[in-house]
Amino acid sequence: MLTVDHLNQLLLVCSLVLLVAVAAVRISSRSGLPSLLVYLGIGVLMGQDGIAKIQFSDTELTQLIGYAALVVILAEGGLATKWKEIKPSLAAASTLALFGVAVSVGVTASAAHYLVGLEWRQALIIGAVVSSTDAAAVFSVLRRLPLPARVTGTLEAESGFNDAPVVILVVAFSTAGPVAHWYVLLGEILLELAIGAAIGLAVGWLGAWGLRHVALPASGLYPIAVLAIAVTAYAAGAIAHGSGFLAVYLAAMVLGNARLPHWPATRGFAEGVGWIAQIGMFVLLGLLVTPHALGSDFWPALVIGLALTLVARPLSVLLSLLPFRLPWQEQALMSWAGLRGAVPIILATIPMVNGVPGSRHIFNIVFVLVVVFTLVQGPTLPWLARLLKLGDGAEAADLGIESAPLERLRGHLLSFAIPEGSRMHGVEVGELRLPAGAGVTLVVRDGKSFVPTPTTVLRRGDELLVVTTDPVRDAAEQRLRAVAQGGKLAGWLGTGGTGTAR
Repeated sequence: MLTVDHLNQLLLVCSLVLLVAVAAVRISSRSGLPSLLVYLGIGVLMGQDGIAKIQFSDTELTQLIGYAALVVILAEGGLATKWKEIKPSLAAASTLALFGVAVSVGVTASAAHYLVGLEWRQALIIGAVVSSTDAAAVFSVLRRLPLPARVTGTLEAESGFNDAPVVILVVAFSTAGPVAHWYVLLGEILLELAIGAAIGLAVGWLGAWGLRHVALPASGLYPIAVLAIAVTAYAAGAIAHGSGFLAVYLAAMVLGNARLPHWPATRGFAEGVGWIAQIGMFVLLGLLVTPHALGSDFWPALVIGLALTLVARPLSVLLSLLPFRLPWQEQALMSWAGLRGAVPIILATIPMVNGVPGSRHIFNIVFVLVVVFTLVQGPTLPWLARLLKLGDGAEAADLGIESAPLERLRGHLLSFAIPEGSRMHGVEVGELRLPAGAGVTLVVRDGKSFVPTPTTVLRRGDELLVVTTDPVRDAAEQRLRAVAQGGKLAGWLGTGGTGTAR
C-alpha cells in the first residue's frame, strides 16, 4: 500500500522529472526536435536498462494514462486552433484524415507483409497504428515555422481528426476473430465520427453559451470549467459509442473561438496542463520500452518506416489533395510533415492488452520507427520549407499575443472608476500630469470603450485603465489620488496624494 513515505518519494521523483523535462524544452526548441523525444529519453533512462532501473511493464495502465493524456492534448490543441485559419482547409484535412489514412494503411501493411514477412493481422495493425499523425508533435513543430496558413491549418486539423478513424481500425484489427469487411469498417467509422462530431459541437456550443451567461465568482474557475467541458465532450462521445477524440477536439475548438471571459488565463492553464500530459505520457512510454530487446526489431522498423515516409504518406497526400489542386510545393511539405509521436506508441499497446500474438514485436517496431523518423523529419522540416520557398517569412508566425503580460515587462495595470462627487470630473487626461512612464490607455464610458487623447475630458462614472512601469507605479497612484481630491490644480494648491480617492 502507498504510505506517506512512499508518497514523499514519489512526489520528489515526479517533481524532479518535471523540472528536467521543462529544462529540456529549451534544448528541443533550439534543435528543432519535438520535445517528445526528450521525454521518451527520460523515461528510457529511468527504466530497467537505464540509470534508475525502474521495472515497469503494465501495458493496461499505460494505455489508460495515454488515453487520458491524449484527451488533454487534443483539448489544448483545439483551444489553440483558430477557426479562420483551418476553415479554408477543412475539406482537405478531412479527406486526409479519412481517405488518406486508408491509403496509408494499405500501403504500409503491404510493405510490412511482403518486405518484412509479418502475417496480415500484424501488418494491418502496424499499418493502422503508424498512419495517425501525432497532434502533440505537429503542434509543437509547426507553430514555430512561418508557413502558409493553408498548410498549417490542414496539418493541424488532420492531426486532430485522424486519431478517431485510426483508433477504430486498430481496435478492429486487434479483436479476436475474423476482421470485418472493409465496407463494414467504413460504416462503423463514419457512424462513430458522425456521433462524435455532433456531440462535440453540441457540448462546445452549450458550454460556451453557459460560460458567457453565468458569472463565476472567481476568474480561476473559468479555465477549470473550460477543460471540464472539453473532457465532458470526450466522455459523452465515447459512452454514446461515438468518437470521443473527435468530440473533445471539436468541443475545444468551439470554446477556443467563442471569446470567453478571462481567455488568457484559460489558454495559459490549458497549455500548462497539456505540457504535464505530454511529459507524463512520454516518460511512461519510455519506461515501458525495453531497449535491449529492440535490436532485432530495428531493421524491420526501418523498412516499414521508409515505406511509410517515402511511399505511403506522399501517395496518401497526392491522392487525397488531388481535387483541391494545391501547389506541389505544399503537397511535398505536407508529405514530409506527417509527424508521428506518442499516439502510434499508445495505440501499439492496444494489441498488447488484447493479447494479440506478436504484440510486443509490434510495439517495439512502432517505438523504433517513431524515434528514428522523428529524429529525421523534425529538424529537417524548416530546411525543407526554405528549400520549397514556403518558409521565407512571407507569412509571419503567430505572435502569441497576451492580454496583459505586464509581469515580464515590469509594469502594472491600474483600473479605477471615477465616483460621484470626485473632483476628477471635468479634468482632461493631459491635466492629470502623470509621471513619465505612466499613461491612460483606455476609458470605458456608458458601456463603450475608447482610447483617450490628451484633451479627452473625464466624467463621473468613467472607468480608466492606466499602464505604468514598475519604478513610477507608486507615484502614478499617488497622483491619481491627489487629482481625485484636489482636481486639476492638485499639488499646486497643496493637496497631497496620501488620502483615499473618493
